[in-house]
Amino acid sequence: MSTDPLIDRLATDLRPVKRRTPWRDAVILTVLGVVEITFVLMMGMMRPDMPHAMHMPSFWWKTASLATIAAISGVTALISLSPTRSPRRGLHLVGAVTLIVLALGWLIDALQAGPAALWHRLDPVHGLMCARKIVELSLPIALALGVLARRGAPVDSYGTAWAAGIAAAAFGALIFALACPFDDPLYLAVWYLLAGGVVALATRLILPLLTRW
Repeated sequence: MSTDPLIDRLATDLRPVKRRTPWRDAVILTVLGVVEITFVLMMGMMRPDMPHAMHMPSFWWKTASLATIAAISGVTALISLSPTRSPRRGLHLVGAVTLIVLALGWLIDALQAGPAALWHRLDPVHGLMCARKIVELSLPIALALGVLARRGAPVDSYGTAWAAGIAAAAFGALIFALACPFDDPLYLAVWYLLAGGVVALATRLILPLLTRW
């Protein structure tokens, strides 16, 4: 029994889909990130002690760490949009890099010494404000990755959602790092991770509903 008539009938009303390329999607995300950084700089949100901060190891630790996590998770999210690729390997790499980053943060913290009170170091009032701003700055990248995911064909929608959420959170945190005056590794580990966890979890819950075939 020939299946050609059935295939022809199913394909009759389908519209051709424009072929996507990971490089073009990466350029879109990069341009969006540059626009956000430019917006932060034009709004005068950059920390006033930037010349001093650039001589501190903790500043470069958080900036380089966030850029690395954003790059790995972003590439993982874009690659996973292909139906033949899984984001699992990239997610494992992101987890390993995150653990290494936190270990380096604690090492820097120990080297900087200074007996400060735990409550004073965490500074919950400013910490919650930082977390809220990171979430807000993550939204444009999360929305862009959501649109790209709908145009793609991810076979592991949950893995793609995790990768997209981590990438959006890392992008938002990286941009906010230009304005954040706090360099205490303990403060950054607690509040940056809290904001990143909120963005990643929300993306994990919402994105699979929007990309379901």
